[in-house]
Amino acid sequence: MPQTEQQLRQNIVRIGRMMSEKGWIAACDGNLSARLTEDRILITPAGVCKGLLSEDDPIVCSLDGSKIQGNGRPSSEMHMHLTIYRMRGDVNAVVHAHPPTCTGFAAAGRDLNIGLLPEVIVGLGSVPLAAYGTPGTPELGESLLPYIERHDAVLLANHGAVAWGEELMQAFFRMETTEHFARIALVAELLGGGRALPRREIEKLFAARERYGVKSRTRFEPGSPLAAEDLPDASEKIQMTREQLLALIDEALKVRGV
Repeated sequence: MPQTEQQLRQNIVRIGRMMSEKGWIAACDGNLSARLTEDRILITPAGVCKGLLSEDDPIVCSLDGSKIQGNGRPSSEMHMHLTIYRMRGDVNAVVHAHPPTCTGFAAAGRDLNIGLLPEVIVGLGSVPLAAYGTPGTPELGESLLPYIERHDAVLLANHGAVAWGEELMQAFFRMETTEHFARIALVAELLGGGRALPRREIEKLFAARERYGVKSRTRFEPGSPLAAEDLPDASEKIQMTREQLLALIDEALKVRGV
């Protein structure tokens, strides 16, 4: 059901606090917004800790970026939010944060595009990596243009992540899923590499979305997410690692004159 402006303000405050408590933001990092009407949004102000927001803090702006009501300045990254709203009429909320693990992937130039977890495949498909765009400039929103139509969460190179949805809690949950997936993917990599599901299983998960009540524009495309058939054989990866290790041992023995 459509929410009143007061309800949206309350939810922005609540989710800002949750983002802070989860360690996704520090100091005045991050920003949130919600669609008020077809051509107006509520957005968090610049220079304010999102964990300490009050209901009066979010600012009313038009989709052309003009401030309509509120104190202070709208988030410097408002252009990114507006770009998403203009391209996706079904989107009513946007959440941007710097969750440590998925931001680590973004800083390393790595997307989250391997079909490892059924829940992630059903809910998000994959999470691509957008090219770097200077924060607080239109470049940041422009970097998302190739992904907004077909994805619901994106990593921002050397910056963080952004997720969107039909309402604030859905956008928040998509950000939470992205960070959870990044943590699991990192552990799997430390243990020798995650084992992607076969393509036929990924296709079945996409087909099951309606049964799970998932609404998303993401559609299965070969390579997004990557299936087992798209990746090097795990045994080959292990063999390469062993060969590299033996080479290092051999070099160390030579240095020691053994």
